[in-house]
Amino acid sequence: MDLLDAARARGIQTEYSDVFGELRRPKPQVLERILAALGESAAPPESGGEDYPTRVWSPGPQRCAGIAIALYGLRSSRNWGCGDFRDLRDFVEWAARETGAAFVALNPLHAIANRLPYNTSPYLPLSSFYRNFLYLDVEQIPEAREFLPPRESLEELRASEFVEYEKIAALKLSVLRRAYEKWSGGADFDRYTAEQGEPLLDYALFCALDEKFRRERPGTWLWTAWPPEYQDSRSTVCREFAESHIRELDFFRWLQWWIDRQLADVQAYTRQLGMPVGLVHDLALATDRYGCDFWAYRDFFVSGARVGAPPDAFSPDGQDWSFPPPNKDRHRADGYKLFAASIRQNARHGGALRLDHVMRLLRLYWIPDGFTPRDGVYVAENWRDLFGVLARESHHLRVRIIGEDLGTITGEMRQTLDSYGLLGYRVLYFERNGGGEFRPPEEYPTQAVATVTTHDLATLAGFWVAADIEARRGANLIGGEDYERQISERRRDRQYLLDRLRQSQLLPPDFPADAELVPEFTEELHRAVIGFLATTPCEWFVVNQEDLTGEIRQQNLPGSTAEYPNWRRKMKFSIEDLQNSPEARRCAQTMAFWVRRSGRVPER
Repeated sequence: MDLLDAARARGIQTEYSDVFGELRRPKPQVLERILAALGESAAPPESGGEDYPTRVWSPGPQRCAGIAIALYGLRSSRNWGCGDFRDLRDFVEWAARETGAAFVALNPLHAIANRLPYNTSPYLPLSSFYRNFLYLDVEQIPEAREFLPPRESLEELRASEFVEYEKIAALKLSVLRRAYEKWSGGADFDRYTAEQGEPLLDYALFCALDEKFRRERPGTWLWTAWPPEYQDSRSTVCREFAESHIRELDFFRWLQWWIDRQLADVQAYTRQLGMPVGLVHDLALATDRYGCDFWAYRDFFVSGARVGAPPDAFSPDGQDWSFPPPNKDRHRADGYKLFAASIRQNARHGGALRLDHVMRLLRLYWIPDGFTPRDGVYVAENWRDLFGVLARESHHLRVRIIGEDLGTITGEMRQTLDSYGLLGYRVLYFERNGGGEFRPPEEYPTQAVATVTTHDLATLAGFWVAADIEARRGANLIGGEDYERQISERRRDRQYLLDRLRQSQLLPPDFPADAELVPEFTEELHRAVIGFLATTPCEWFVVNQEDLTGEIRQQNLPGSTAEYPNWRRKMKFSIEDLQNSPEARRCAQTMAFWVRRSGRVPER
């Protein structure tokens, strides 16, 4: 068997066309590295032969609308400087009553290190199975009420322009630890920890060891810097530590128990409000290689390669996401228990689950160590098994599944997603015909979620004034000819969008036909784009919070770290402003108008 035959047998794609239409073939040394990383076992069969459902769960045709929010960015007069579950409860009440929303979609709530600037992305979790204590409403915990911090310290955090992760985390942990010492236990906690079992124990052990070594060895931020005997989660010394420090581990399990309780209360409240879906959760693709998942389940990942994306129009040099790919043979041998658990844990207390980069179920782009994203290759996954497990779990939980299917995706991949009943993503910016003009709303598919943008792209108002391009230049990500080219393309795209809105009769007759005469994003444009999304055939349409309220800055600027305040922006309006501000009411009325007009009003 020659090199190409061996690569194909292990599911490596050895020839394909990229988004630019150029034929790509991997270098021989790239294939050798990937084969070495995969190991020499024979390629596993495509299916384990289980009798899986052939489609994910669905309640039937469901035309509805919702709002996507960054929970950390919610502002209120009572939170501790970032949005929490009480803010979420208040927001869903407002959204249901004032906009007709059937759901509120959230950023991933995964546990992260809460350290600036590298460990605040909700899409790079230290645990894909457990959630960030930062979202706890501490004042709802009875034992915490006598330890609340001075009002002045909270007001400073509330007034800060951006979310101060480290300060908020330290403050909440200090109060929660004192509250935990007052707590006397309970049967509900015991049931929760028994149900969660070893995975929760692994997570708690990781957190306790992380604190131990940061305390004993200041500046120790990574588990790879721990003493070698602690770097194996199944080592004797780790197990002995867990047994002798069970009270410390229980603190971290107690935090997860409270998160679970508060989130369950919010989802139950959405149903009381008559929201047919309620909360939509998000499961990140990545896992931090210095986090708990890689520490606890290292043999479920492949060393010697990273996951990324090939060159495309969005990233001409490709993308390196710097986390290890999954070991598909190990997952299959284990019956995909970890994959199933990731679905169950993240869909818990919600009506739908969004899978970030859903193409992961079909293939991932591997970049071998020592090579750039331009040199990577696609490696096939055991997709029939993965879709089967996903379908089984969705039926068990009765949750809709949304597949974020953006990027380099083939027609066959789209057909597979459609055949399994996943709702795809249709982003306005990307829905173009061959000449670059925007497609009319009637050309959008039914089995999809229509939206303007994502957290990685310009907001609607930012798109109009090219704020995203200016941000990339300010972060030194582009300059010179690239900057001028992107500005020129944006002028063209603004005109294309204006033309489409006029052709769809969504703008007043006297609105200017020349985009150059509309230098700022206007209320008429805002109303027209919301109407555009609402009138597509797509089952769902979702409006990001920034697009609902006309905000200019996006949440994340890909390729940047300290150069841009990623994952830290707070919402333009506070929870109280949403109730009282005339501008906020106009935004809500715009969405409510189109929800009614497009027949997306939930049955209360």
